[in-house]
Amino acid sequence: MVFFRLSPVPGSGLVVLCLILGAISSYALELNLTNSKNATCLYAKWRMNFTIGYETTSKSNKTVTISDLGNATYNGSICGDDQNGPKIEVQFGSVFSWTVNFTKEKSTYLIESISFSYDTNDSTTFPDAKKKGIFTVHEPVAFRIPLNDIFRCNSMLTAEKKDVIQHYWDVHVQAFVQNGTVSTKEFLCDKDKTSTTVVPVTPTTLPSPTTTPAQKEKPEIGSYSVNNTNGTCLLATMGLQLNMTQDKVVTVINIKPNTTDFTGSCHSQTALLRLNGSNIKYLDFVFAVKNENRFYLKEVNVSMYLVNGSVFSIANNNLSYWDAPLGSSYMCNKEQTVSVSGAFQINTFYLRVQPFNVIEGKYSTAQDCSADEDNFLVPIAVGAALAGVLILVLLIYLIGLKHHHTGYEQF
Repeated sequence: MVFFRLSPVPGSGLVVLCLILGAISSYALELNLTNSKNATCLYAKWRMNFTIGYETTSKSNKTVTISDLGNATYNGSICGDDQNGPKIEVQFGSVFSWTVNFTKEKSTYLIESISFSYDTNDSTTFPDAKKKGIFTVHEPVAFRIPLNDIFRCNSMLTAEKKDVIQHYWDVHVQAFVQNGTVSTKEFLCDKDKTSTTVVPVTPTTLPSPTTTPAQKEKPEIGSYSVNNTNGTCLLATMGLQLNMTQDKVVTVINIKPNTTDFTGSCHSQTALLRLNGSNIKYLDFVFAVKNENRFYLKEVNVSMYLVNGSVFSIANNNLSYWDAPLGSSYMCNKEQTVSVSGAFQINTFYLRVQPFNVIEGKYSTAQDCSADEDNFLVPIAVGAALAGVLILVLLIYLIGLKHHHTGYEQF
């Protein structure tokens, strides 16, 4: 737990900010603002990430996904007064800032708007950006919440405007906290209400996740790549099958490579492959380097259009799949499952990926997945067991032979 104590803000008294960070890859943020009487006036806990698209000097398009929010500061956050409503201001280094404004009505308060700013002058985050400067997207929200209720939305919320996609989930927030005590009475977002039903995407609808699924048709194998100024920097070959669960109904969708577009970006520590098609806004695979000598699939983000016009969105930046040494590729010919959440899984077929150190546009030596290695482990285990039995029989024979000779010497 890390506490930030700021100077008094006019009209709000002494502001105490409390940021609680979970595991390094979960980035759960928790904020508690107190007034001059040391009473809580605003409470918020949430998770979020951002994806930003921009044009390069070579007129290609790149995207940057920001999920490492461990360096947050809260300068400018206030409880509010008669002239100004409460406000949360968060800065992530010098490149990104995020602001939420609240207003009060007679018996309700509003999460009025959200603003997100980013600075493309930072060449590390935005290499070769054509347009330099600070850009801001402003999103009116107007969530109306009863006074003395805490707003809760565990489901994924998505805001998309211009070149910026914002994801929020596990949100708990209460402005204008009464008597310094955060309410236990929750006001749920529509997605969290049990009465809400979502029409699943076709083509295949199964009756229940607890029912044995019908035989699924395997997807086509697609080849994808990402290029930068030095040539091909990421390679991926795989068949992809998406599995969604909504209201105990399972939907299975096979990705068709010939109707799927792909883009991405490569950096020294992260790499992104983004797929999109007619009903898929984006399907992101984010790779990362760990311990300076291995890579793995760290994050998957998906946003899909449903037949009722709504959007199904899920994000998880705390994954650990497809682990292999840098300078090699990862390969798994058997079906594998990437569990992104309880409601969304990806089945892969004939998978091979290399997100770093691609040389001359070709895969490097592959490290097989454990599923493939099991094919070799079975005969090895059987052979080792037989060898153990033979050694045991030989030892028993030698011990018996020794006792036999000892018996003759006693006479």
